[in-house]
Amino acid sequence: MNSQPITARIAPGVQSFLQAQWDACAGADNPFVSHAFLSALERSGSATARAGWQPLPIVIDDAGGVPAAIAPAYVKAHSQGEYVFDHGWADAWERAGGEYYPKLQVAVPFTPVPGPRLLLRDHTLAPALIAAIEAVTDQNKLSSAHVTFIAEDQLAQFERAGWLLRAGTQFHWQNDGYGSFDDFLAALASRKRKAIRKERAQAVEGLTIRHLVGAEITEAHWDAFWAFYQDTGSRKWGRPYLTRAFFSMLGEAMGDKVLLVLAERDGVPIAGALNLIGSDALYGRYWGAVEQVPFLHFELCYYQAIDAAIARGLARVEAGAQGEHKLARGYVPVTTWSAHYIPDPSFRRAVAGYLEREKLAIADEQEYLGELTPFRRGG
Repeated sequence: MNSQPITARIAPGVQSFLQAQWDACAGADNPFVSHAFLSALERSGSATARAGWQPLPIVIDDAGGVPAAIAPAYVKAHSQGEYVFDHGWADAWERAGGEYYPKLQVAVPFTPVPGPRLLLRDHTLAPALIAAIEAVTDQNKLSSAHVTFIAEDQLAQFERAGWLLRAGTQFHWQNDGYGSFDDFLAALASRKRKAIRKERAQAVEGLTIRHLVGAEITEAHWDAFWAFYQDTGSRKWGRPYLTRAFFSMLGEAMGDKVLLVLAERDGVPIAGALNLIGSDALYGRYWGAVEQVPFLHFELCYYQAIDAAIARGLARVEAGAQGEHKLARGYVPVTTWSAHYIPDPSFRRAVAGYLEREKLAIADEQEYLGELTPFRRGG
């Protein structure tokens, strides 16, 4: 066993790494932790200190000075764009006289997609990387550190380190070996099957649906999608998180992993949904429209995603945060996880009590939601 002390460093951003060295730690399965995706967020001005997301990856190098373990960390000046809500914690801590911000966030900005948060070329370094996250929090007198949407196979590492774990719920579609959308429909109760067919027919009436990947996506397509994204972003968040430049950079850097689904009327795009293609999942990310068409949101975001996943042999569709309306469309509740390091003992106890109560409520809710899925009983 190596008894030499392990030293971690803070890098000035994802762009400071060679792409090959970052991706050797991140792996190829989840596109959101790739160098291409995270550096596009920085280069486009979407995830920067000015936007309240200061990128400061925490790194452990091997003996040759090459990154062997990385945590994609950000110093946060707010709690926006995280999808694991801690505003109540911030209010409580500040009412008690503390300063909740800045805090440390290990995450993919604006992206509620579970995945690895300890990027490990050397998997034995997981405990040391978690200790480094704690040290950065302590040494800089930050209120807390939060690792959100952790891949389930990394959860035990944080539990062993004594972090507080928090459960959440998303709705994912699972591919049970379906050969076509009709195969999927055959697994549903008759009434639900008829409802979906009716929705799909109404949604696409008079429209053309196109799936675009890679070089098929032009700047004109991104311009159209930007208008869709701005409309949705302004209604949901007040202002969109991502810049227009991000989408062009995304298409240029990782176009083969980008699936853009467009609805066109007379050749003009009126709505679109942006997906990323992983090794075993299709990830739905953003959607928008400039014309309101009944059920078109469900068609582009959920049903077309199922079509694309079946065609590619992918195991599931992850369609983003929240949305109980996904249940009726064949998406089932799954548990997501985050981990939280809170140095102050009193604050930690208060949050731990809250999380224990919340966990019980989420378990009850998921049991109830599981009874509402549209699948045939006993089939």
